Amino acid sequence: MLCLRKDELLNETEPAASASSASEAEASEPESAAAREREARAAASIKERERQVQRALATSLRDRDKEREFHKRDEAVQHFNALLADLVRNPDLTWREAKKQLKKDHRYSLAEELNKDDKERLFSQHTSALGNKRRDKLRALLAELSVGCTAHWRDVKKQLADLATAPAYRNAAQMEREFRDYQRDKQNAAKTALRQLLLETRSITHRSLAAVRDGPAAMQQIQDTLKHDARYTALDHIPEERQQIIMSYLEELEKKGPPPPPTATEPSRRAKQ
Repeated sequence: MLCLRKDELLNETEPAASASSASEAEASEPESAAAREREARAAASIKERERQVQRALATSLRDRDKEREFHKRDEAVQHFNALLADLVRNPDLTWREAKKQLKKDHRYSLAEELNKDDKERLFSQHTSALGNKRRDKLRALLAELSVGCTAHWRDVKKQLADLATAPAYRNAAQMEREFRDYQRDKQNAAKTALRQLLLETRSITHRSLAAVRDGPAAMQQIQDTLKHDARYTALDHIPEERQQIIMSYLEELEKKGPPPPPTATEPSRRAKQ
């Protein structure tokens, strides 16, 4: 009877143990799933971080390569400009003529980073700068010789021929064009100076045009006021154009009307203060 009782007890405890194990297994399954999910997230995070690092590294390498290329190109430009400064001193030289001369110099290979268009562009900039310097030198000489707007080229040409400091040009026609440009700019500057003189002349008002229309005495009075100023006499060689400048100024004044009284600006001045 005692043995039978023990067997019964064993039989009763075995189902209970099985049930407990099954319960523990069921409880551990969510924990395992959560752990696997955490591990997967961690792995994904690591991979994403690695991708970010790779992208940043690639960007850094590209930037470094660009910077290296920029410095190489900048050095090539400096070498080529130095070569131009040493060998090309004539602004009338063509690129085709200059290229043959430049290639004979060993420094030409230092500009291999530059293509044909780059070199030709730098050459054009160089010769343009030389041309501007030559023009400025000629204009300075013309000013020293007191060459005015009425001077004749044949006379000025003789004067320049006697000067060792006169800049050289490919031909006389090219030099004459520079001379004509100088006279044109000088005359335009004289016209601008006359307009400034009119602005400074307080006796000329918005009523002056009406007075001129009434009789010639008013215009004569204006001319008498201006004629002692060099800005007026500078245009003696073109009196008609000078007269037109004066008339245009009188018309502008009449159109504007009388200037505002001094008190008209007081409110705005007080507001700003």
